[in-house]
Amino acid sequence: MKPNDSNYHGQKANKAYFSVSQYKDFMKCEAMAMAKIRGEYKQPMTRALLVGSFVDAYFEGTLKQFMDEHPEIFTKKEALRAEFKKANEIIARVKRDELFMKFMSGEKQKILTAEMFGVKWKIKIDSYCEGVCITDLKVVRNFKSIPFWRYDIQGAVYQEITRINTGTRLPFYLAAATKEKVTDFDIFQIPQDTLDFALSEVSGNIERYAAVKSGEVEPAPCGECDYCKSIKSARIRSYNELGGI
Repeated sequence: MKPNDSNYHGQKANKAYFSVSQYKDFMKCEAMAMAKIRGEYKQPMTRALLVGSFVDAYFEGTLKQFMDEHPEIFTKKEALRAEFKKANEIIARVKRDELFMKFMSGEKQKILTAEMFGVKWKIKIDSYCEGVCITDLKVVRNFKSIPFWRYDIQGAVYQEITRINTGTRLPFYLAAATKEKVTDFDIFQIPQDTLDFALSEVSGNIERYAAVKSGEVEPAPCGECDYCKSIKSARIRSYNELGGI
């Protein structure tokens, strides 16, 4: 199957292709990643995630559809909840900035596929400026939180899949805006050496993840994520494990 706008996030596409989000799932917990692929576990959609999706939908031109599909963003009086009023403020603020909007002016949600490191991958680019750059839109708590989310991995995979398709290695940028009381926003370029290191990390991990995904290797549970807690059985443990003694 070939991923498109309607099936990109579907179970068949997720079984057939790796994506950056799926790769990160394997990094966190192989058992959780496999449960999601099999359709046995769905990660809850938090309001924090919905705020980012709200802003994404605006730039995609699908905000009305998004609002229709997510009635939880409204109060009982059918007014936007505070978090989504803030999302509208973020949109209004970055729209006034010429540089920010320049980086968001490319082809929206461009889907590309390729084989990399022996497995099939799919990516969906927020703003693709052909021959110029790749930009991903991020709405974050603050700028200091950005490295925690390992966007260097996303940039590395997006850059390499684009290179395989076009023959050109494009710079990767984050168009980032914060949810702070006064919205901060900037364009962050991830340096090439950082992208190269992240891609080598993917190369080193993907063989095992692919073996787990194909059923050749048993997935390792992390024992700490929500999925692992949801399937665990009680065991006897030492009180001293809890620390403070």
